[in-house]
Amino acid sequence: MKNIRNFCIIAHIDHGKSTLADRLLQATNTISERDMMDQVLDDMDLEREKGITIKSHAIQINYTNGKGDEYILNLIDTPGHVDFSYEVSRALAACEGALLLVDATQGIQAQTISNLYLAVENNLEIIPVINKIDMDGAMIEEVKDQIIELIGCKPEDILLASGKTGIGIEAVLEAIIERIPSPKGNPDAPLQALVFDSVFNSFRGIIVYYRILNGSIKKGEKIKFVSTNLDYGADEVGILKLTMQEQKEVQCGDVGYLITGIKNAKEVKVGDTIVNAVNPAPAIRGFEEVKPMVFAGIFPVETDAFEELRECMDKLQLNDASLTYELETSQALGFGFRCGFLGMLHMEIIQERLEREFNQTVITTVPNVSFIAYGTNGQITQVNNPSEMPDPTQMDRIEEPFIKAQIISKPEYIGNIMTLCLGKRGILLNQSYLTQTRVELVFEMPLTEIVFDFYDKLKSQTRGYASFDYNPIGYRESDIVKMDILLNAEKVDALSALIHRARSQDFGRKLCEKLKELLPRQQFQIAIQAAIGAKVVARENISAMRKDVTAKCYGGDISRKRKLLEKQKEGKKRMRQIGNVEVPQEAFLAVLKLDE
Repeated sequence: MKNIRNFCIIAHIDHGKSTLADRLLQATNTISERDMMDQVLDDMDLEREKGITIKSHAIQINYTNGKGDEYILNLIDTPGHVDFSYEVSRALAACEGALLLVDATQGIQAQTISNLYLAVENNLEIIPVINKIDMDGAMIEEVKDQIIELIGCKPEDILLASGKTGIGIEAVLEAIIERIPSPKGNPDAPLQALVFDSVFNSFRGIIVYYRILNGSIKKGEKIKFVSTNLDYGADEVGILKLTMQEQKEVQCGDVGYLITGIKNAKEVKVGDTIVNAVNPAPAIRGFEEVKPMVFAGIFPVETDAFEELRECMDKLQLNDASLTYELETSQALGFGFRCGFLGMLHMEIIQERLEREFNQTVITTVPNVSFIAYGTNGQITQVNNPSEMPDPTQMDRIEEPFIKAQIISKPEYIGNIMTLCLGKRGILLNQSYLTQTRVELVFEMPLTEIVFDFYDKLKSQTRGYASFDYNPIGYRESDIVKMDILLNAEKVDALSALIHRARSQDFGRKLCEKLKELLPRQQFQIAIQAAIGAKVVARENISAMRKDVTAKCYGGDISRKRKLLEKQKEGKKRMRQIGNVEVPQEAFLAVLKLDE
């Protein structure tokens, strides 16, 4: 065990985690030149195109140092985006050390700090590395000062490297061996292994990735998952190279995979503990259920495709345990699912994967967060959907989720950030200068306000120089109302939204104007109204297309024309009573793009 090192790389998005991992694999010949490509651990097309890591990956590296000692290094690659922070926290719990990667051209950003705090909570040994030192805009000395101020290390502890050209990779490998402690654990104790990831294979079922803290796991043993209390046989165990390599036994301190033939995603939870079924050990602390933050309805465009969509959602959930969904029906869109996502990026990725991997064209309704409604009779309801909102007369109060947002930017953008956050009902808690050119602002804000377009706006207000990170801090009472959209006095449930009363009138007016542009004209007049309860707060009319019924009258008495027009008027009235308004797909998406 003294020659094993388990480590991960933590950084803000785009600071070069995957590229550094590529160089480490290349320098140790873990991967042949023929198999080498950029972002080798990102195996999804989407990850490559967007340049982000969506799933954690683990790989074992064999390294021989200058003295000829052989070491096993287990690298657990982590996602950088704020939406996937639960995956990051589980990966950190499986390691003893972390490379803190900072981009020499960008300096420390919000997630660098939040991931660092996660690593410190898990008592990891931190090795600071400045990446991209070969770039023209590299500010090596300034970034060194920022790191020293942040973690209080010595200047000589900071390593300089370039993931692209491979400068400093040897020094990084030496530092991993010298500074990161070897795993502590008792090989003779009962089995205790932490699950940090799982993937679905259509032939083998679910493959579980784990790190053994105590004991060992042998092929054919009976094992048990603590949180679900279910027993399985370990059909195959092994270690993770670029492909899986089967072993008879995986030892204490190592990272490996396990195949038991499980087909149901709900039976494997990230953060769970694997123990021996005959001699079970206690569970490892720190397991939480993943909590979705943003909810949206996903409906098939063709109503017949519902069963197919259900199968696709099942398969997708096997690969992405943090996706939750339940059945939902809508008068406007038919059968579909109410899905819970970790954030907007997560929602966008799920939508893209449905379209790419499963060829599904879907309509997504307005995303919203979950509220808690307290009835006058003491009943508590969780509201994930506008249609679940209880009757206002029977409601005592409603609470919405709040977050603590941490924004790091340059001092010249403070005004813009303040205007944006205070406009989103934010409360400034703290403002501090990390260095002369870095300022950190901490706000408390309602999650509802950041769900839509907050991140994009923040980027445009600060010319891309702001980084943003958040964590939930619980629910608080708020004045939330349900706003319905009526077309010719008929409610369209898919366009309903839960919104703060202060913003409802403005939102209703904008939405009505947008729908006026998008809905096709009919032979009768269409009234578009936004209403809160019985009170209409905004209205637009789409005027009727008029057919010229008097075209066939040449000359003659005016009374003939009048008679035809009266007849048309009667017909229009009747038509309006039974006329349906067609709502095109763009109208459902309009709500998302109101401010553009």
